[in-house]
Amino acid sequence: MRSSSRSAPGFTPDVEGKARGKAGDAKAQERIAALLAERFPHDAVLSEEARDSAARLSADRVWIIDPLDGTREYSEDRADWAVHVALWTRGATPADAATDFPGELTAAAVAIPGEDVVLDTASVEVLPALADDAPIRLAVSRSRPPAITEAVREGLGAELVPMGSAGVKIAAVVRGQVEAYVHAGGQYQWDSAAPVAIARAAGLHTSRIDGSPLVYNEADPYLPDLVVCRPEIADRILSLIASHTATSGEDS
Repeated sequence: MRSSSRSAPGFTPDVEGKARGKAGDAKAQERIAALLAERFPHDAVLSEEARDSAARLSADRVWIIDPLDGTREYSEDRADWAVHVALWTRGATPADAATDFPGELTAAAVAIPGEDVVLDTASVEVLPALADDAPIRLAVSRSRPPAITEAVREGLGAELVPMGSAGVKIAAVVRGQVEAYVHAGGQYQWDSAAPVAIARAAGLHTSRIDGSPLVYNEADPYLPDLVVCRPEIADRILSLIASHTATSGEDS
């Protein structure tokens, strides 16, 4: 059952439009920041709604959060927005010491309050294998799908399924509602950290559009593109992206 986000603390029915989105961002940031400060006072935080600090680059634990992913959807009283909370840990795997990437995402949760849904790395289930003849569905933005999506759709003979925020799109792959989400129009680490951690826990493929790893707690929070998909179709998607990029000269 869909629960109205208007019942959230701090909101009244007369808060509308952009003002509603701005208030939602602020209230969510305030609440999550307070909880993290209370429970994990020595951890660093990277958030869309707070000033960044270079201190996180030397921290052993960094929370990467998007207090309200899908401000537009929230402001329109839609259900397809999310709340992201992810934990990055230095030295999370033995391989970290031998790479240029000193840590990894180790825990995360994504809430979709409009659907009363919470996904987390501790309880998400690994998806069953995708049948060879299964139809392919691609999550895509309702308003501004990247150009590369059409190349992937055509190559896979896929159906486009419009929906809101990045977190909702990645969650849709995790939930088996679509088989892939491809994005190349510009995002930041907080847009994908939590849902990507959950996708990995569900056994999904996650990468940049060139197939390289998605790396978090980098100095520059910009992380503009990604592929999250069923592992059975990952090679096909990456090949289609590479062909599109080579022939069009585009990277988005």
